Amino acid sequence: MTERKPPGVPFESWVDKQIRDAERRGEFDRLPGAGKPLPAVTDTSYDELWWIKRKLAREGLSVLPPTLALRKEAEDALAAAYAAPSERLVRKIITDVNGKLRDMMFKPPPGPPLGMKPYDVEAVVQEWRERRAAAGDVPREPRD
Repeated sequence: MTERKPPGVPFESWVDKQIRDAERRGEFDRLPGAGKPLPAVTDTSYDELWWIKRKLAREGLSVLPPTLALRKEAEDALAAAYAAPSERLVRKIITDVNGKLRDMMFKPPPGPPLGMKPYDVEAVVQEWRERRAAAGDVPREPRD
């Protein structure tokens, strides 16, 4: 659609002609989503950043303030430690995340406060042992 609207032709009829010509050439035949229903909209309020949010969701990305991202990472690390197959791995996971928590505590970035402190490694290991014993698992390596 590089041609200009001729003078004296109403804009609406010129646009309609452009669309009809493009349909005849088949330019609308293989568009993404052709023949599929429009995605359901659950929120009826207008959000001018809807397209950014949809792209982030489609690509599996999220943008969180550093403190919230670390909070999520710490919670995931704790869950991973409880599911770890060995005490050595439990200690490594918790020690690694504790280092990040300490860094954030002493050099806070802008944003909401972290509101967390490093985990007590021995308490996490003890909880891990109790969960393993309750599940009937026998630890594979001796205590350090």
